[in-house]
Amino acid sequence: TSKVIGTGTIIDTARLRFILSEYLQISSKNIHAYIMGEHGDSSFVPWYYANVGCKSIIDVLNDMNKPISILEDFHKDVVNAAYEIIEKKRATYYGIGLALCKIVKSIIDNDNSIITVSTYLENGKYGQDDIYIGVPAIINSNGVSEILELNLTKEDQEKLDNSCNIIKEMREKSIDKIINE
Repeated sequence: TSKVIGTGTIIDTARLRFILSEYLQISSKNIHAYIMGEHGDSSFVPWYYANVGCKSIIDVLNDMNKPISILEDFHKDVVNAAYEIIEKKRATYYGIGLALCKIVKSIIDNDNSIITVSTYLENGKYGQDDIYIGVPAIINSNGVSEILELNLTKEDQEKLDNSCNIIKEMREKSIDKIINE
């Protein structure tokens, strides 16, 4: 377990579920999709694990005669939403506040919620070691009680690796530089 938790991609995941909900005209409570990686441009959606209720998002789009390619547009909309909010309001105060409330509520209520938080990956989890990054995890009174390790496609694993490399490079240029001085 880990009691050190970051907000990870919880805001991005909420935005994704909202966008999908609006498009599909289905309650966001029934959209099960996650954004992984850094909270930023290198985030990604493992679409293979995205569901509407108990049905694959890909099957839902096929049933609606909608192109699968629209999924990447949804992800781009999520990434761009943060920039639009910052441009209009100068910051994303409310989103981060709601994200923190959700995490704290899950800890206090000990409810075993699955949330894409930034948590510590070590010992080869997701092929990584010594990094905090947004992945689905079970949150309860112990903090992160379990990291849900998805069997990512090769393409999604490459996207996660890229996102981790970006964070590691930023860490080397900033935090590690300060620590080593």
